[in-house]
Amino acid sequence: MDLDTRRPFPRWRGLRAGIPRATLDGPGYRRLLHGVLVDSDVAVTPTIRAQAALVCFFAHAFASHSSVARMWGVPVPPLPGEHVTVPTVGERLRRQGVTVHVRPGAVPVSIDGVLVSSLPDLFVELAELLPLVELVVVGDWMVRRKGVTPARLVRAASGAPGVAGRLARQAAAHVRKDVDSPMESRLRMLLVLAGIPEPTVNLTIRDVDGQPVRRFDLSWPGARVIVEYDGRHHVERVEQWEADLTRRDAIDDTGWRILVVVASGVYKDPARTVGRVHSVLRARGLPGLPLRPREDWRAHFPGQADYL
Repeated sequence: MDLDTRRPFPRWRGLRAGIPRATLDGPGYRRLLHGVLVDSDVAVTPTIRAQAALVCFFAHAFASHSSVARMWGVPVPPLPGEHVTVPTVGERLRRQGVTVHVRPGAVPVSIDGVLVSSLPDLFVELAELLPLVELVVVGDWMVRRKGVTPARLVRAASGAPGVAGRLARQAAAHVRKDVDSPMESRLRMLLVLAGIPEPTVNLTIRDVDGQPVRRFDLSWPGARVIVEYDGRHHVERVEQWEADLTRRDAIDDTGWRILVVVASGVYKDPARTVGRVHSVLRARGLPGLPLRPREDWRAHFPGQADYL
């Protein structure tokens, strides 16, 4: 019996292939899941982990949820365990370390030869594991990095059942195109959940020749207010930091007001960020701005988090 031990395999297959029990239990093989092994010199990637989860299931099973998020490179927090989806209850198996879901009619796709959830389906699946803001982060990333349209996410969420389905529909309604980073998504959601009218995302200003000269993370053009997120990746080079400062000075000279928010303004002291933005927009007379910010954001941004 041929056995490729560089791919995850059930321990019983190794025994049937003639590999001694002591060898399988020795340092030459790595245990990925209960009863699932691979050569110890094989790097444990998200793909290897998904293959290990699928190895004991029938051919119609596919990797899903956070297992696939890791394979696609989706920006999600660390989530334990592996996930497999099967089309019928009869194909469901109990596997230690693997959560099994049943979803008839799903149409998986292939990554590196592994059947996995499509991106729109993954968005809905992650509503079972992520809160609202992080699900919007996922949706924005899918649109920006993988070419999924917001409308596809809305369609995928439209028929999803239960609490997770409602959350998926709520998050899909907030997904926008052209969002450059997860922190920009979080900052936008902080302000929107505070009742501040939704900003324009990455507004591009062009010169008379149509060439882009400025690009704003979040802006309210009618009030001439800009909010930009500044992460550490923006200041890795002194030259880039100085260019950013020069650009911001030029913006101020044109009558725009710019507010810069760093990670602590989202994670540690979101109340101050909401207050700053609301105060400036109120001074600029932004239509539709509530007299005071709403409190809805507090459930999603508790503050004082360890963000570093």
